[in-house]
Amino acid sequence: MVVVMSPDATDEDIARVVSRVEGVGGEAFVSKGVVRTIIGLVGDIESFHHLNLRTLRGVADVHRISDPYKLVSRQHHAERSTVWVGPEGRRVPIGPDSFTFLAGPCAVESAEQTVEAARMAQSAGATILRGGAFKPRTSPYAFQGLGVAGLEILAGVREATGMPVVTEVVDARDVPVVAEYADMLQIGTRNAANFGLLQAVGEAGKPVLLKRGMNATIEEWLMAAEYVAQRGNLDIVLCERGIRTFEPSTRNTLDISAVPVVQATSHLPIIIDPSHAAGRKDLVVPLARAGIAVGADGVIVDVHPKPEVALCDGPQALLGNDLRELAQAVRKLPKVVGRVDAGTMIR
Repeated sequence: MVVVMSPDATDEDIARVVSRVEGVGGEAFVSKGVVRTIIGLVGDIESFHHLNLRTLRGVADVHRISDPYKLVSRQHHAERSTVWVGPEGRRVPIGPDSFTFLAGPCAVESAEQTVEAARMAQSAGATILRGGAFKPRTSPYAFQGLGVAGLEILAGVREATGMPVVTEVVDARDVPVVAEYADMLQIGTRNAANFGLLQAVGEAGKPVLLKRGMNATIEEWLMAAEYVAQRGNLDIVLCERGIRTFEPSTRNTLDISAVPVVQATSHLPIIIDPSHAAGRKDLVVPLARAGIAVGADGVIVDVHPKPEVALCDGPQALLGNDLRELAQAVRKLPKVVGRVDAGTMIR
């Protein structure tokens, strides 16, 4: 069950609902969005009915949600949400009314490499910079990122370019320091079922980019988002980055159908990551075009000034003609499906 508070509900109104629910042995999880506050209830549904929560001051509505993911479902939030990323004056939207281009190096290697990649991304039309300071790798011997030094580099590049930053966090203990530097926290595919980490980023007060687990069903993916939402954060953007199948021609199989399926069942924005799906730069542009055509709210790709010497995922990084071709696609194709460039909506 979900309680929807009115936009003018006070903290006292919210506390009153929580107190009533806890008084009958239930649990209440408060999620505050930009426009309204949602309270998810866990416990005996019949006992909640007897509370007459709709009569309490500040309560707009009460919904009984059949979906297992209560807070991210469209059953209680029929209109799709927009998530704003970045500080006041530089906030970039990701949502149904716009198309957002995120790009940058898969891994932060140096200040020079990162700022050059950021300039490349910005010139191609990107409005949000991605870059990894902490890198969970399949091999423990592979480059694991620069850690806090990488976060400091990203913060410097943000000041130089004006682009908000999204970067991955891999350990719940690192959430506070990553949140200090980043505008958006990314949960990678390997941590999509790390429930302690999901809860920690839900409490961090920053937007979250949640990638689909490589073996996760759509329901499992949305349940992962529910872990974040239940801890008070509804500013979640989903990212389809390919799932593991029997096909060896690409690193993963980009599930294009996931975009409309998610949009039909959840109010959260959804973007695609063709770079990590394909693992090959020659497929990034075609897959990005497909994502735009099917209605994705954005695309996130890797760019690198020297892919041949990249410490992480060089074969999928774009530059030169490939990046120019992608820039043309993200400039022209969203208009065909009724989207505007998110860069024109920064506020």
